[in-house]
Amino acid sequence: MTTMVSGAAMVAGVVGAPVRHSLSPLIHNTWIAAAGLDAVYTPFEPPADGFETFVAGLRRSGVRGLNVTLPFKEIALRLADTADTAARAAGAANLLLFGPDGEIEARNTDGIGLLAAFARQAPGWRPDAGPVVVLGAGGAGKGAVVALTMAGAEVRLVNRTHARALTVADGFEGVTACPIEDLAKALGGASAIVNATSAGFGGGDSLDLPFDAVPPEAVVMDMIYKPLRTPLLQQAQARGFRTVDGLAMLVGQAIPSFEALFGVAPPMSVDVRALALKTLGETERR
Repeated sequence: MTTMVSGAAMVAGVVGAPVRHSLSPLIHNTWIAAAGLDAVYTPFEPPADGFETFVAGLRRSGVRGLNVTLPFKEIALRLADTADTAARAAGAANLLLFGPDGEIEARNTDGIGLLAAFARQAPGWRPDAGPVVVLGAGGAGKGAVVALTMAGAEVRLVNRTHARALTVADGFEGVTACPIEDLAKALGGASAIVNATSAGFGGGDSLDLPFDAVPPEAVVMDMIYKPLRTPLLQQAQARGFRTVDGLAMLVGQAIPSFEALFGVAPPMSVDVRALALKTLGETERR
C-alpha cells in the first residue's frame, strides 16, 4: 500500500510546536497510499515566534496546504486572506489552503470532527436533544461551542475563570456561561458533556464531575486522545454512560481536511483508527 513520490507530487502537512506527537502524518499518508496518490504529507515545526514567516514563505510555493495545531490556530486565521464561517466564529483555523495566486484560505474542520465523533460512537444522539455542557472556554472549548450551536444545540459553558466563559458566551445565541460553583446545576438535564480542558479545572488528572447530577442517557466526550481512556471517560463508562473519545474527533476532522488538500475523499477501506491505536499503544475501548 505504498506509492512512489515523484517530482510532481502534491505536498501538504501539519504545523505545530511541538508537532512530533501528531498522528496526522500517519493518518494522511496512510490514506494517500491507499488512494494511490502522488502526494506526501509531512510535519513542520517552526519556532514558536516564526510561524508568520514560515507561512509567508509557502505562498506560491506549490504546497497545497497545512493542518494547524497548537499553538498556531489563532494566528493562522489572522494570516489568511479569506476564512469560512466556522473559522471566523471560532477565531481560529486548523486548516490553511494555499491558492495558486498566493491567497490563503482558512478553514476550521474541528467542529465537523466533533459531530462526526458523536455520530460514530454515540449513534442516535442529536445536538437538539437537550443542553450540552462544554467544560473549558479556551480555544478547544470555543470551537466546540461553534460546532454545537451551528448544529442547533443549546450550550452551557463552564470554565474555571467565569469571566472568560462570559466573554465567549456573549458572542453566541443559545450559550449560557455557568459558574464552576454551579457545575452540578449545569449538568442537570444535559444530553451531553464535552470536556475541552487539558487537565481538569483544578490542574489535576481528573475533573471529578458530580455524575449523580447527570441524566443516565447523557453522552460524555473527552477531546483528549492520549490516553484514549481518560480518567473522565473511565469514570463515565464505569457508571454506564455512553462515551466518545478524542481519537474519533481527530479522524473526523481529518476527513474534510484530506478532501480539501488532495481533492479526493480518503479511502474508508483502510482503518486509520486501528493504526493510530497501535501507534498510541492503546487497544480499542470496550
